[in-house]
Amino acid sequence: MNETLKKFSTTQFLYFCLGFFGLQFAWQMRIILSGPVTEGLGASPFIYGLIWLAGPFTGMVVQPIVGRLSDKTISPFGRRRPYLLGGAILASLALWLFPNSAGIANFLHNLTGLNLPSWSALLVAAIMIWVIDACVNVAQGPYRALIPDVVPQEQHSVANSYISLAIGLGSVVAAGTAPFLKCIFNYQMSIEAQFIMAAIAFTLGMTWTCITIKEKKQEKQEIKENIKKESFIDSVKEFFALSPEVSKICLMQFFTWIGTMCMMIFFTQYSVHTIFGVPDIAVAGADFKNATLEGTNFSSICFAIFNLICFLVAIPIGIFSAKMGNKKVHIFSIITMILAYLVMAFSHNKIIVAMMMGVSGIGWASICALPFAMLSRYIKPGTEGSVMGIFNIFIAGPQVVVCTVVAWIINHNSIVKAAGTFYHWEYSFIIGAMMLALAALTTLTIKDN
Repeated sequence: MNETLKKFSTTQFLYFCLGFFGLQFAWQMRIILSGPVTEGLGASPFIYGLIWLAGPFTGMVVQPIVGRLSDKTISPFGRRRPYLLGGAILASLALWLFPNSAGIANFLHNLTGLNLPSWSALLVAAIMIWVIDACVNVAQGPYRALIPDVVPQEQHSVANSYISLAIGLGSVVAAGTAPFLKCIFNYQMSIEAQFIMAAIAFTLGMTWTCITIKEKKQEKQEIKENIKKESFIDSVKEFFALSPEVSKICLMQFFTWIGTMCMMIFFTQYSVHTIFGVPDIAVAGADFKNATLEGTNFSSICFAIFNLICFLVAIPIGIFSAKMGNKKVHIFSIITMILAYLVMAFSHNKIIVAMMMGVSGIGWASICALPFAMLSRYIKPGTEGSVMGIFNIFIAGPQVVVCTVVAWIINHNSIVKAAGTFYHWEYSFIIGAMMLALAALTTLTIKDN
């Protein structure tokens, strides 16, 4: 199928990645602000970790199922686009509802007259996070599978680099908007407004990609020839039978995403509590409101820097990997991320932390592109959705480890001071650096043609 595909122009690549810009915009807002929202409703570090399980569990369940369904889908809109647009619309609705969880709980109380428990608002927030993550996964798997559907083989690395570019730019705009407005216009954007902004960006970006990128029309007989009727276990067996290198790529991905999510999940709490000295938010209350806002703004700035670097180096990484090989470029990028993690673990200076988040962005640009480029050469035409769904297990599974084991370690290492209870959030960087080192070592064993 790939032999008949026409090469993408720069404009086509930009249209192609705009939907992922919106997806990442929404996802970045969920990463930065879900902690303060749920913590304010009474979530401890461990409970917060359990709520974060929404992402990996929905990823492990939803993406393989949706991937297989999208491979077999026949519709006037194509195989992948119904999932892209449907996931975006439903996720946008949940993004709007999530920061209003307390209001929803109060509304249910007034509507039913029931004496709801104190944790009802936290339950509503958890449900909204599960919906957001499920719908993001509905869109994300078919989006990655769209690359081998419409982009020639020789441009796969470039296509994945453009997705890295969209991830970086979407995250920069999402993370940087509120601090920018505060700095330039002295206007503090509310958390509710930031989530509405994310919802709009997700829907509009995905709509534009679905309108401008045309999928190759496939007839029923062609799809039947490409996809056999087989169980999920059979699909997994066939996936690992593609090449001995596939297992190594999956192991690399497993360690990589433990390390990556150690930072993604806990950085805002690290900023608020470790750098700005705010104790447990549920206990701190109004006395630390300003410091909490400063901490979340600082986290947003750091994520903006992190993703700005990702945005700037995304295309160069694709170019260098085409010339030098994916393996060498990926190992170098991972090593820069390890060094940045170790500096942040032991230095709580705001300027140094912000700089190290920028250095980490080099590794993030590579993580978003090169593992997928390594895997794409082994994908059989017609099975792209299934393969990407199975591969996502090695992205989602590591998050379970972070949400449970790492969250448990932080939760059981508290310090009680006069101001309140504090936790060693910096431990997440030490654990993350160790996992990234294992990922780099695993990458060394992969054959790079």
